[in-house]
Amino acid sequence: MHKRTKACSISKQTKAKVYERDDGLCIFCHRPGDPVAHVINRAHGGLGIEQNIVCACAECHRRLDNTTSRQTMLEYAKRYLRGKYEGWNEDELIYKKWG
Repeated sequence: MHKRTKACSISKQTKAKVYERDDGLCIFCHRPGDPVAHVINRAHGGLGIEQNIVCACAECHRRLDNTTSRQTMLEYAKRYLRGKYEGWNEDELIYKKWG
């Protein structure tokens, strides 16, 4: 597996931590969700770490990835994560080849 692919993948341990943090609920609509949504998406080097992953139901994850609601949803997710992690910084969530 390529280093970037591995860094951007979500491990079982990370999924378990995010699921617990989010109470297994979609952070957007509060229905049951899975810990699979990257805030900084994989295509842009978003790491598969708990500070970059949120629980989302299938519908909200689709909306996050494929609709004009994306920007509003991303801002909400970023506020949510800032409230969970002191010093949360999105620049630290991106795979850096030399970092």
